[in-house]
Amino acid sequence: AWLVSDRKGNLSVVKTIGAENPMVTSGGRIPILTCDVWEHAYYLDYANLRPSYVDTFLDKLVNWEFVAENLERAVDSGRNWS
Repeated sequence: AWLVSDRKGNLSVVKTIGAENPMVTSGGRIPILTCDVWEHAYYLDYANLRPSYVDTFLDKLVNWEFVAENLERAVDSGRNWS
């Protein structure tokens, strides 16, 4: 799952398959944060408890300052898009 920004700074969550990213598949949206929610990413530690994996990812692993910087850069670059 990807948290992405459009040219105006509007946020949305999109999903992709394989090694695709939203810059290519979602109309040029800018990735702000990604979380691998395929079973290979969490099954050994969480079995079928994907929600627990996502909670841990969001609460303990994400560097929110870095995410905020990504959003700021995305909005700034969007101001320069025609």
